[in-house]
Amino acid sequence: MDAWLTWLKSIGGRSEKTIISYRNDLQKFLNFMSNHFQDNVSPETLKNVELIDMRAWMAFERSKGLSARSLARKLSSVKGFFTWFAEKEKFEPTEILAVRSPKFYNKLPRPLEKAAAVDLISTVKLQNELNWVSARDCSILTLLYCCGLRISEALNLKQSDAPLPEILRVLGKNNKERVVPVLKIAIERVNEYIKLCPLNTPKDGPLFIGVRGGPVNPRIIQKVTEQARRQLGLDESATPHAMRHSFATHLLEAGGDLRAIQDLLGHSSLSTTQNYTAVNKDNLMAISTYSELKTAVANWLDRSDLTDVIPDFITLAETRHKRDFKIRRMETRVTANTISGTEYYTLPDDYVAMRNIK
Repeated sequence: MDAWLTWLKSIGGRSEKTIISYRNDLQKFLNFMSNHFQDNVSPETLKNVELIDMRAWMAFERSKGLSARSLARKLSSVKGFFTWFAEKEKFEPTEILAVRSPKFYNKLPRPLEKAAAVDLISTVKLQNELNWVSARDCSILTLLYCCGLRISEALNLKQSDAPLPEILRVLGKNNKERVVPVLKIAIERVNEYIKLCPLNTPKDGPLFIGVRGGPVNPRIIQKVTEQARRQLGLDESATPHAMRHSFATHLLEAGGDLRAIQDLLGHSSLSTTQNYTAVNKDNLMAISTYSELKTAVANWLDRSDLTDVIPDFITLAETRHKRDFKIRRMETRVTANTISGTEYYTLPDDYVAMRNIK
């Protein structure tokens, strides 16, 4: 197991947190197999794991109340190990790789309303008697909301990053670097914290520090957010990570481009970013004419040279009357005629709802 984890970290480029998750998943799997076979797990034992053994393990995990999503993640870890182990030991891991992952529905992001996000940040600032600690917590949440950072990304900022520039380089998941614009209010909040902070930290030390001079534990920010959330009567979904969801959702509501939001969030796949369009159903563009459709597509593509757009209703709509269409699944394909030629696009999920196109 250790050899596989070392390989993942050095060759696969996995983060430390991912390695820890893989270690925990695989250790629990090996512990189960040891009890299941009533013997210590050896390489030969692993080579002889069959489909029925895998199903027994999955049933055991589910019996403990593990969700389908979590089980799917554990199964992915186990499959990843067996793929590496089989190549190393020269055997065929068909039985393991053939196991189907349990089905689960993707959870939609749960953002806060704009006013609630602002109130949460303001209330967090009132939670600590030490002014510099309050300013620290407030500036961290402001970065999450104004820049779309993950809490780990904000806490990984160094003293050398201050004062924050208008364009900040952030190291995200899997050491993927991206650049994000920093709003003036976020810069001011961080500067206020730095001015109040009485502790000295070297340039290569963390920007946000605890009362004992070490790095801030994410749980501290989660806890202070929880206190503020209860005082405001907000739902349990009002967490630090919800501020990142709110950043993306509110940006989309304001007409932000999905591709740009994908880059700002650091998502590897556009489909992940498209989850925010499902949240934004109340702000869909109700389109009733081709002219409005053309405007919608031009705005989404940020194109000013569109001369015409042609929606494709073949598989996406049912005809009730000659010109009365109703979208059955929220996907809209269009042919866009431009000055330079014809191009084809699939609009993001839930971006356009069309009815009574004339």
